[in-house]
Order: sequence, then C-alpha cells, then structure tokens
Amino acid sequence: MEIGTIIPHIEALIFASDKPLTSMEITELINNAFGFMEEKLTLEQIQTSIDGIVEKYSSAFYPFEIRESGGGWQFLTKKDYHKTIAQLNGDKYLKRLSAAALETLAIVAYKQPVTKGEIESIRGVNSDYSIQRLLEKELIIISGRNENMPGKPLVYSTSKTFMDYFGINSPIDLPKLKSLPRPLSNPRSSSTVTANWKTPMQEMRTPRGTLIPTAPGTPTSTHPGTPKLTPKTNR
Repeated sequence: MEIGTIIPHIEALIFASDKPLTSMEITELINNAFGFMEEKLTLEQIQTSIDGIVEKYSSAFYPFEIRESGGGWQFLTKKDYHKTIAQLNGDKYLKRLSAAALETLAIVAYKQPVTKGEIESIRGVNSDYSIQRLLEKELIIISGRNENMPGKPLVYSTSKTFMDYFGINSPIDLPKLKSLPRPLSNPRSSSTVTANWKTPMQEMRTPRGTLIPTAPGTPTSTHPGTPKLTPKTNR
C-alpha cells in the first residue's frame, strides 16, 4: 500500500481517538483494518506516514497540527488560536491552580517518585490539601510505596494527564533545572526554594482545546484546572 493511501486512515484514527495513540498502536490498528493484505505494514512505514502528516499540518494554512504529546500522537490546535478556543469553556478554561498546588506539582514532576514527607521537606509546610487536589485533577498519581523508608510511605508521580495537559510526551521533556534544591532545614525559607521549583513550571503551557474530549471521565473538552501559565497549544 502506498504512503499516500495510508495517510488519510492514520489521520482518521488520531482524530477519532479519545486518547493519544503511539506509532505502534497505529500500526496495529491499520493492519487490523486492512487484514486482507498479504504484507503487513511496518512500524517504519507508519512512522514515515506520520512524518508526512506532521509536515502537512505544519503549514500556516491549518489552524491545528499533529504532535506527540501525552504519550502518543494527537491533533492539537496551534497556539495562535488559544484565545479563540478559550471562549468555548469560559471561566473553567481560565481557572488556575493555587500557588501551593503549582509548587507541589513542580516538586512531584522533578523529584518523582517522591513521598509526601519529601515534598513537605522541600516546601516547608503541610501539603496534604495540595496533594489531594492534584490527585482529584488527575495531574499526579500514587505510583507505589518507598520500600526503603520507615512505614513504606506512598510515593507520587505525574500522570499521563499531566503530560497531555502540559504538551509534553514524557517527563524528560520538562524544562531543565540547573540544580535541584535540597530539603529544607528551616521551614521559614520555603519561599526561596519553592520559587526555584515553580519557575520552570511557569514556562510550560497547556495543550488543552476542543478537537477531542479531554480528561478521563469527562464528556466534554474540560480539563483539570489551568495553572498560571500561558497556553501554547490547544486540543
């Protein structure tokens, strides 16, 4: 099958999917759809087709593009149209995370997997409420327990929703930190330390938009609270 024939089917899959699709998943789905073919399409062929789609929608003619975000490929509206897309969701779209929640999220993102005690050691304050809010918004998850610490406390990591929300494909795509702050010995100095953590998070932007339903369990294109960030790309 020629690349030009495959591309519309890949576009249809990515557009219709309620979650990001990896290149491997797309390969399997296309081969299942064309089961009559004697020779199966390879991952390399699918990736070549995706590269062609990326190039196609990079044109200024299109208000959206295809990007690898949240663990797979998605259609996302371009940053130039953020203010327009924001009108669809009104105040919900503009809702922000509190400073405390954003600080906590930054620490989890850069120290994951991390315990509540470690988070509080860095922030210098109780973080129960912030952690609970981030769990409710599905931006972080409980990823296990630290078997080497007394009591085997729960450890927290960022979720796929977090990656999708901030338009990254994996934690390694986070803005780089020159140095990570050590746990605090004096809680009163937390403002200095948390400011160092929060800065790279403020540089990130949300990809939420309108082409496909977003957060798990939500029937419309809503999302788990918008941090105090400037959106880059919208679904």
